[in-house]
Order: sequence, then C-alpha cells, then structure tokens
Amino acid sequence: MAPELLSAHACFGGHQSFWRHDSARIGLPMRFGIYLPPQTASGPVPVLFYLAGLTCTEETFATKAGAQRWAAELGLALVTPDTSPREAGAEGESATWDFGVGAGFYLDAMRSPWRKHWRMESYIADELLSLVAEHFAVDVHRAGIFGHSMGGHGALTLALRHPGLFASVSAFAPIAAPIRSPWGQKAFEGYLGEDRRAWTSHDATELMARQPEAPYPGGILIDQGLDDNFLDEQLHPAAFEAACDQVGQPLTLRRHAGYDHGYYFIASFVEDHLRFHAAQLTRRL
Repeated sequence: MAPELLSAHACFGGHQSFWRHDSARIGLPMRFGIYLPPQTASGPVPVLFYLAGLTCTEETFATKAGAQRWAAELGLALVTPDTSPREAGAEGESATWDFGVGAGFYLDAMRSPWRKHWRMESYIADELLSLVAEHFAVDVHRAGIFGHSMGGHGALTLALRHPGLFASVSAFAPIAAPIRSPWGQKAFEGYLGEDRRAWTSHDATELMARQPEAPYPGGILIDQGLDDNFLDEQLHPAAFEAACDQVGQPLTLRRHAGYDHGYYFIASFVEDHLRFHAAQLTRRL
C-alpha cells in the first residue's frame, strides 16, 4: 500500500514531505519524512537515512538541522524515520522519556510486551528501505546512514549488523558503547532481557571489535561536543575509537570544545557529514 502524504513543502529547489503508512514490521502506522533534492527530476539519487535521538520524531532533524540546503547542492535524498512505535497500548510505554515511546533504540525487542511492535531494526533495514525505493526517486544501492545520540547508536549498529546495506556511516555524539551507558542498560534489559550476551550484538563498540577487517575502509566520521553533558556517563566515544584502532578501521573522531548535545551542534557540522557521505556514495557508482 502506498504511503499517505501528510504535508509537503518546497525547500531549496526540492521538496520536504512527511508521510504515514501501515507498517507490516511494526504492526502499526508509522511516520517518516523525506527530502527530495531538485536532481530527482533527472532520475534516482543517493539517499541518506538519518536516525534521531531520544524523544525526537520524524520531523526533528528536518526542521532543526538545516540539512536540506546541502542535500540540494549535493543531490542527496534524506529520509527521517520516527524513533519508535506510537499508541501501541503497551503498559508503561510512555512512563519515562528514555524508554518506550520515542526510545526504540533501533533494535527488535525480544521481551514482552515490547516484542510485538518495537521492531525498529527490521522496520528500517527491511521495510523502510524497500518502501522509499518503490515510491520515491532514490537509489537504495547508494544508501548511507547517520544519526544522533540514540540514533548515532542506531546508525553504527545497523551499519555493522547489515554488511553491504549502507555504503557510508557517520554519527553525531552517538551512544557508542551502550552496555556501559545507563540509557543503553535500561533499554537493553527492557527490550532484550537480562542476558548480557544478547546486548553485545547491539553495541557498536563490541560489534566493531569483532570485525575480522575494517568494514568501512573509506572511513567513519563522528563528531562529539566536549561540553556535552552526557559525554562521560552515556556516550563513551573513546571506547569505539579503541575498537576501531584494534581492527584497523579508519575513524575520524572530531572533538569540539564548547559544543553541547543539541541541534545547534548538529547544525554546525551537518554540512561536513553530507559531504562525507556524498563522496562515499559517489564512489559506489
């Protein structure tokens, strides 16, 4: 079934639109945004999937990051899924801001009641890619993925868990070692159960350390603000950096004095990320 258009807006010669569709993977309606640059008039373009952080929606990045300006110049489509199912009726789904609604953590839950609808990994990696390929002028064989915070965790883990699906990956202030993070521990126990062996399969640092060789020889880009209140307790980028060093994965981890965890930080460096992805995806032609 084709997605339902909710709103559309002209933007830098292209169009920013928001959609709703009935998700087979989630079992509920889901929303997503997509920016199509002017180059789609000539045919399919490379596509970037952006995964947002805790409490965010499909609109957050589109309205706050200012990325469409650079996507229009570079000829990149931008897809922004929502961060979780909504109105699922699961007990306690909205009880806290860092678990449940707005906090899907981009994995498929194994624990009841979450396993029925909280299937964000399958939704993005299987369903949403196919949906946008079918209905929009995008080339999913030239797809990249990036994200922020919880979404940075999602971008890194989905890229590592699905080899070949995404040709490029980057992140802003990712939860890079969630088994060491209170956010990650809460989510993993709630969604996956108490067996920590299952947690390591959704931890970017653990996944990278298991790689037999560098999975992204063209490099990974991470930006991290040094005035980020969550840096020491929740994010642990140095652990991911060490895992990359261990397997020879090229990583550019840029640490920025004065920047915090929010969208002023993201807007300051989003051009760099889009240019990074454009260079990687162009080489895949």
